[in-house]
Amino acid sequence: MQPLRKAIRDMAGYVPGFQPPDNEPWIKLNTNENPYPPSPQVRAALLAEIGAEGENLRKYPDPGSKTMRQVAAELYGFDPSWVITANGSDELLNNLIRAFAGEGEEVAYIHPSYSYYATLAEIQGAKIRTFGLTEDFRIKDFPARFEGKIFFLTSPNAPLGFAFPLAYIEEIAQRCAGMLVIDEAYVDFADFTAMALVKKYANVVVTRTFSKSYSLAGMRLGLAVTRPEVVAALDKIRDHYHLDRLALVAGRAALSDQAHLTATVAKIRATRERFVAGLKEIGYTLIESRSNFVFASPPDGNGKRVYDALFARKILVRYFSDPLLAHGMRITIGTDAEMETTLQALGEIG
Repeated sequence: MQPLRKAIRDMAGYVPGFQPPDNEPWIKLNTNENPYPPSPQVRAALLAEIGAEGENLRKYPDPGSKTMRQVAAELYGFDPSWVITANGSDELLNNLIRAFAGEGEEVAYIHPSYSYYATLAEIQGAKIRTFGLTEDFRIKDFPARFEGKIFFLTSPNAPLGFAFPLAYIEEIAQRCAGMLVIDEAYVDFADFTAMALVKKYANVVVTRTFSKSYSLAGMRLGLAVTRPEVVAALDKIRDHYHLDRLALVAGRAALSDQAHLTATVAKIRATRERFVAGLKEIGYTLIESRSNFVFASPPDGNGKRVYDALFARKILVRYFSDPLLAHGMRITIGTDAEMETTLQALGEIG
């Protein structure tokens, strides 16, 4: 066997949330999936693309995702040359590191945030730097001028759920010598976006996913908005047919039905607020969430105890063994019925 690269041999790898079989009766609140189906227009578009005999499926998809880029660009107020689509936003994060950070060059992010940043940086052989958070959720000890190649800023933050103020995000953009990648996977559940900063600062990239608010986790779709020269660079290194025909039509249909998005997000936000109120009544401590999940801590600060008790009841939430997070759990917002059942279980567990 040929020797592996040291970075690959030594890395732990990313561990996704537990996925039970679809036919088992779990309440699944551990991977921030949307509890509601996607727009009916998505289903109609998929069936139309397949056709009676699946004729279109024998042909390659559009390698440039032109129509989907056009739809996204019109929605966000950009020229299509500022938009790139992807096989989930993870592809974008990976390719941004590949494009901007060579082996030994610095990639940074906040800890805690999306742990996959570390995996992608390790694969590239980049140097990793992390920054903590202050008590008021600002970046601890962030330099006046950050000289690293990429800084990933997850807003709203996962797994904690809070969103950085827009003025603060703009300040961070001004302090980054390299690229500021604003990961807005959960932004549709918040009150504002940093998208306008893309036109204002040449070093800003905003990434989005279709897995959360658009209910398309099973399709693996994402996009980024950034300067055309960055889009051109990412186009060079992505897989040439990175999105299949079904994903492309699903993405276009989802983006085109903003009324469905608005209604679905409103339901989740309303359920979130009711669930938060119920958690506070039984003594839980919470971080104010701008996402489709909450990070909640039981009165005794033992997240593992509660996680295990919920698991025994076939209720899945996300527990992190990291000492910074072990006092609580990340709980996805599901349907009203799912959250009522979960709240009742939490009350019984104590």
